[in-house]
Amino acid sequence: MRIFDPHIHMTSRTTDDYEAMFAAGVRALVEPAFWLGQPRTTVGSFKDYFDALIGWERFRAAQFGIRHHCTIALNPKEANDPRCKPVLDILPRYLAKDGVVAVGEVGYDSMTPEEDEAFARQLEMAVEHKLPALVHTPHRDKLAGTRRTLDVVTESGIAPEFVAVDHLNEVTVKLVKDSGCWMGFSIYPDTKMDEDRMVAILQEYGTDRMLVNSAADWGRSDPLKTYKTARKMLEAGFGESDVDKVLWQNPVDFYGQSGRLVLDELPGFSASTETFAGNSVLRGGRQ
Repeated sequence: MRIFDPHIHMTSRTTDDYEAMFAAGVRALVEPAFWLGQPRTTVGSFKDYFDALIGWERFRAAQFGIRHHCTIALNPKEANDPRCKPVLDILPRYLAKDGVVAVGEVGYDSMTPEEDEAFARQLEMAVEHKLPALVHTPHRDKLAGTRRTLDVVTESGIAPEFVAVDHLNEVTVKLVKDSGCWMGFSIYPDTKMDEDRMVAILQEYGTDRMLVNSAADWGRSDPLKTYKTARKMLEAGFGESDVDKVLWQNPVDFYGQSGRLVLDELPGFSASTETFAGNSVLRGGRQ
């Protein structure tokens, strides 16, 4: 089993998490730019954060055998703060950097006019830079927010196959599937989705264009939720090829459209296949 977590905020996690993820088969991830939990008050603080995503965090992940990529954007929550709006002007220089595989997270938090403007402008940047877009759907009034999201995506002219609409659930999945966009699901301990619900969605809608992530961050979350979802898929009768498609090939296919994925094995690390509860699980170790 090999795993690519397409949405996880490792800046908020510990080295123990990296070690546990590697042991569970995680070999690659994408870290989207997001809200750090308190307001950022200057453009300079965003620059420092973006620099850390494309530099330090990529280096830190490599120490534990994991390929790190990121997405860059002004997130929806901070799009409402006038102090943050100038961040939009510095994004193009970061969208040209190695390791940046999409524009994101963009989209809606409270569905304000300010969010409308930031969302549309950043989708334009995705088109200009020929990058995919990772879209955050609002936690409140999710159905209306998802419909509005898809309207803006259509208006932007970006190809639907270049868009992943994230944080979906049973109410919103069909809308996104019918749009042609990729469908993202965040598996959480208490909120969003859990493993059993995710398996039920896969049974109903299939594995095409499905992205399963942990979205682990500074809140109560679990960086091994991708692995735990894979286990639930196997228990429910999905084959190992189905698991590989959802947990590895789909993220590779989506973010690979950027032309910037680096997925070769890191020097000094190896991975071997062992048997765990009757199924293959990657066990890695430093040489």
